[in-house]
Amino acid sequence: MTELVHLDTADGTATITLDSPHNRNALSRQLVAELFDRLDRAAEDGAARVVVIRSADRVFCSGADLSEAARGGMEEGTRALVELQRRILAHPKPVVTRIAGPVRAGGLGIVAASDIALCAEEVTFALTEVRLALAPAVISLSLLPRLTSRAASDSFLTGRTFDAREAAAMGIVTRAVPQDRLDEEVARVCADLAQGHPQGLRETKALLAREPLAFLDAHAEEMAAISARLFGSEGAREAMTAFLNRKR
Repeated sequence: MTELVHLDTADGTATITLDSPHNRNALSRQLVAELFDRLDRAAEDGAARVVVIRSADRVFCSGADLSEAARGGMEEGTRALVELQRRILAHPKPVVTRIAGPVRAGGLGIVAASDIALCAEEVTFALTEVRLALAPAVISLSLLPRLTSRAASDSFLTGRTFDAREAAAMGIVTRAVPQDRLDEEVARVCADLAQGHPQGLRETKALLAREPLAFLDAHAEEMAAISARLFGSEGAREAMTAFLNRKR
């Protein structure tokens, strides 16, 4: 089985790379399982003070793997996406996302759960669930604490595409920079973080994550149940099948 998520540590940074180009880094069972493993290994790596999540290819993440979802049985998958956001929020080390390409639907959960999110100005975002007879229930667990209620209503209900500058204004990403400066900005932020003492970083991150984690834990079961129910509905199956057929 081809590895879909890579882990490399150098200069105090553990870099986790999503590398599933055949489905635009969709959150398949394999990719999520490997991402759990790489996050856990990065947490235990004494040589790493910072974790960076990035993509190998142009697309950062296209959201849920609709080919798996269309076959039914998303109860396990929705709970895994809840746990993914929790592991990022509760990770003992600062998690930085480097976003050089489009982010759709469930992929925004990774971005919102991260401590610092840096993206190229050309990047676009969209919460497309509503157009597939779904709702962004599970990823609302990390997104809603970041957004104003107006921004949430606008982005959740319309399913429209918005750019990186708007994502920064909404609170989804930390900063948007020109594409040719993205790696420089990621390196600068990681260098700043690496100057922190491990205990200081761990305790400060726990302080910042306290309320987002409390929100996630309070609503996780309900949101996972809503998401699983919608993925299993006839309307969603029809919409996902139509979408997949258009892509072929």
